[in-house]
Amino acid sequence: MRDTPSTITAEQVREILGAFRDPYLEQDFAEVARVRDVEISEGPDGASVSCEVVLGYPAEGVRADWEARLAAQLTESAQVAKATVRVTWDIVAQQPQRNLPHLAEVRNIIAVASGKGGVGKSTTAVNLALALAAEGAKVGLLDADIYGPSQGVMLGIEAGRRPEIRDGKLFVPIKAHGIQAMSMSMLVDEDTPMVWRGPMVSSALQQLLTQTAWNDLDYLIVDMPPGTGDIQLTLSQRIPVSGAVIVTTPQDIALIDAVKGIEMFRKVEVPVLGIIENMSVHVCSACGHVEHLFGEGGGARVAERYGTVLLGALPLSLAIREQTDAGRPTVVAEPDGAATALYRDVARYLAARLAARSGGAATAGPRIAFIDD
Repeated sequence: MRDTPSTITAEQVREILGAFRDPYLEQDFAEVARVRDVEISEGPDGASVSCEVVLGYPAEGVRADWEARLAAQLTESAQVAKATVRVTWDIVAQQPQRNLPHLAEVRNIIAVASGKGGVGKSTTAVNLALALAAEGAKVGLLDADIYGPSQGVMLGIEAGRRPEIRDGKLFVPIKAHGIQAMSMSMLVDEDTPMVWRGPMVSSALQQLLTQTAWNDLDYLIVDMPPGTGDIQLTLSQRIPVSGAVIVTTPQDIALIDAVKGIEMFRKVEVPVLGIIENMSVHVCSACGHVEHLFGEGGGARVAERYGTVLLGALPLSLAIREQTDAGRPTVVAEPDGAATALYRDVARYLAARLAARSGGAATAGPRIAFIDD
């Protein structure tokens, strides 16, 4: 039996854990997370430490790994014989642009936008929403493409299904794959065209957003129509948006339009949380050959130019298209697949970037307890 070391203090526990580097924010936990509920009990071989580390974003996919690594950091100290670290999260509402009031039951609205069509924005939006849910968040998805709504099909909601009406004035969102969803496709027949002028479309978007009975959402993902027109202006000027994500491909023409989207959000004071480069690379299913069909590195260059980040690069994949068309997006269809791992990594990065706007973690102070054996 070794000599009994001196007692480790709660402050030392916080210091050790605070040195852990958050790979998404590139900051130490001392700056972006909080350690609370520290319990220290003394034994003949050293202290047993139990505590909780609170993040400001959901991280189910890395929780077990981080808990093991944080516990190992503690037991590397000669004073700690055993350590148990629980990683949790507390997602708070971020201040939207122009101090607009938050929607009831919605903490954060994230707009997923693109400067042009055909870049896979809607596929990215639905998988991003499902990835955030898989990471442990409460998520909603609003299809803001009034002219060409597609999220009903992508989520596998049968044609003709209508949302319930509450109190004669509120739509109850339809639940699919664990998230709450609303789309114009759930209110009209799928073959009915929306032959509306801009003001009518803007009014419809506001009604869909504000007259839907969202229930306790950490994030509401808004799948925007392509471009920088009436709907984009309505969303950015009248609706409390916590941040925006730009989806593009590496293709030069797509990047030109992505820049327009970034500039639009900057002008209306909506922070751009990052860029997602879709169809970044194609991997041949027969031989495994990797080819950059639409160019390489464009998303990263635009992100650097505009002071934001590349949240991730997603592959060009037949399976992703087939799964989404079948109403079972990739995150649901292949929960352990490589593409799903990419979507979930992007989701964590995005949520971490949003949380960093308020310092990253819950504001509750630590509770410290000492237990003598």
